[in-house]
Amino acid sequence: MAAAAPLAARAALNAAGTVPVGLELYSVRGELAKDLLGTVAAVGRMGYQVVEFYSPYMDWTPDRAREVRKVLDDVGLKCHSTHNNASVLGADGLKKAIELNQIIGSKYIIIASPPRATGIDGWKAFADQLTSASAQLTPMGMATGFHNHLIEWKAIEGKRPMDVIAANTPKDVVLQFDVGTILESGEDPFAWVAANPGRIKSVHCKDWTPQIGYNAAFGEGYSQWNRLLDAIEKTGGVEYYLIEQETGEANGGELPMVRRCLENWKKLRP
Repeated sequence: MAAAAPLAARAALNAAGTVPVGLELYSVRGELAKDLLGTVAAVGRMGYQVVEFYSPYMDWTPDRAREVRKVLDDVGLKCHSTHNNASVLGADGLKKAIELNQIIGSKYIIIASPPRATGIDGWKAFADQLTSASAQLTPMGMATGFHNHLIEWKAIEGKRPMDVIAANTPKDVVLQFDVGTILESGEDPFAWVAANPGRIKSVHCKDWTPQIGYNAAFGEGYSQWNRLLDAIEKTGGVEYYLIEQETGEANGGELPMVRRCLENWKKLRP
């Protein structure tokens, strides 16, 4: 009966509508650079439901963004968020990011590379930038957020930068959760989810093992994926998942690797 309980809970979620699974397109960055539209279409045909573009999208013109939106619509893909460097938080950068994100249907402008922060005061200043951007985006039905890396789990002056960001930003600033980096850090992913209810709107499902690091395909490394995803769905407020695979080119090719990751996802979360 105990073993059946998680399956029953997942069945109930399936009945209500499962959390969609997507792809962080950095996973196919080589293919994307060669053929942007064709690669996006190929990802959609694989069965992914969502994509997340990363920083080169900021070089697009509005017309290019409309071409991308047409491909997304044609293959049934949604784009809920983009990855951005911290310069986007400036006035000109935010203006362009808003325009492009609105064209492709994206709601969340996620910062995935923070400015160089010195000490805890530097991280607090970065949190203030996120708070300011949040105030500008909220009236538009949009939001900003931050994507964690390994460095933010390492304490500085007795505090983890991720805790500083969470404590010094409003609750509508998304804490996009990269699972692989917290696994590498040795910190507790369950404790992070429990401490930030409702703020983990999206999750990067990146696998990691001590033996092969990020060469592990999703679902072939960490043994607690189902338990962690159940906790995120119960507490974190997740709206969509994003598989990320950093080493596809060295492991049989980017597109075959992300297909393999999706097949593993379907086995893990039927």
